[in-house]
Amino acid sequence: MTDIQKFLIGAVIVLGILVTITLPPSIEYYFEKNQSPPNQKILDLKDTAVENKTSETIKKIIFDDNSSHGQNNTSIGRIYQNLENSVVQITSTITETRSNFIINGNPLEQQSSRLGSGFVYDNEGRIVTNNHVVSGVTNVDVTLSNGDIFSAKVIGTDQFNDIAVLQLTDDYSNDPISPIPFVDSSQVKVGDPVIAIGNPFGLSNTMTTGIVSQIGRLLPNQELGFSIPNIIQTDAAINPGNSGGPLLDNSGNLIGMNTAIESKGGEFAGVGFAVPSNIIKKVVPILIEKGEYDHPWLGISGTTLTPKLAEKLNLPKNFRGSLISEVVKDGPAEKAGIKNASYTSDKEIASADIVISIDNTPVKRIDDIIAYISENKSVGDEVSLKIYRDGNVIDIDIELSKRITNSR
Repeated sequence: MTDIQKFLIGAVIVLGILVTITLPPSIEYYFEKNQSPPNQKILDLKDTAVENKTSETIKKIIFDDNSSHGQNNTSIGRIYQNLENSVVQITSTITETRSNFIINGNPLEQQSSRLGSGFVYDNEGRIVTNNHVVSGVTNVDVTLSNGDIFSAKVIGTDQFNDIAVLQLTDDYSNDPISPIPFVDSSQVKVGDPVIAIGNPFGLSNTMTTGIVSQIGRLLPNQELGFSIPNIIQTDAAINPGNSGGPLLDNSGNLIGMNTAIESKGGEFAGVGFAVPSNIIKKVVPILIEKGEYDHPWLGISGTTLTPKLAEKLNLPKNFRGSLISEVVKDGPAEKAGIKNASYTSDKEIASADIVISIDNTPVKRIDDIIAYISENKSVGDEVSLKIYRDGNVIDIDIELSKRITNSR
């Protein structure tokens, strides 16, 4: 062996020793982790096990979502089935006189049909609907979901709350009519899901869904000069023919009766109104007993005190209350000492009585007074008003009398 060969062999041995000494121990760790154990399957982009696992996960998510949606639809469908024998169509025939058509010296009389909805109130064959569905008639036809038609008579009406009660006069014993359960409408909240069932445009047994879009609305009646308080507002589709039908919660309980819509063209535009169940529960038993409902009445006209109006009266901008603009002559409020507002020569309010509470319940809007009396008081009851007058707060007790039509 030559000297050169010996040198090369020595160099290789020394290099090997250096590599062994300088190689980090962790490198071995990395190598071990990247080596596949004999029974371990290497995963790559084509690994069908991962694809199947991912696919099953996606399917489960989709299934769970569809299952939830399906359960919701099933729940709504079940409510509809349960209430099939509870919602009815009401048809009334009215006679209209056409004074511009004269036959044999007499104005032409023409009959027309008016359609609406209603719901079963009890097991005695009583049906509740809107007063405007049956106004001007004493007898109507009631059609059940199975197509059977029964005669009914109007036994009670409340034009102020737009409520009417009918009594089936035919034998309905072979038809399984079912009353709708009521719940406390004061517990209804904005955003709650709702269901409306009725007969829009004569299309019987139509169900629509939506939410409660607002509560505590005041629904004015320009003809009568009074308003219905605590109205429930909904975006569930309501159209002509839905009047008198039930507005339900997502358990199928009655929270209101569909009554009106906000619309410029006469068709639904996303805002519907329902008379709350609490008013119906209070009024209907009296309509059944007496045929009419006597509304408790203060005998005032007023408005909500706005910041602008408060500043004009030299009050703090956010002073809250209901300003009394007019007091009905010889009405309960006038007899108790409530005053009319006084005006300047420019017809600006100079001073006025401002109601700040009723029976120690704060008043922030005129709506608060109307709602409180409607839900809590009857004719003959007494209320205590706290009045802000000319810088002083006084208490005035008033005995409520029966509301008079066109009393303004």
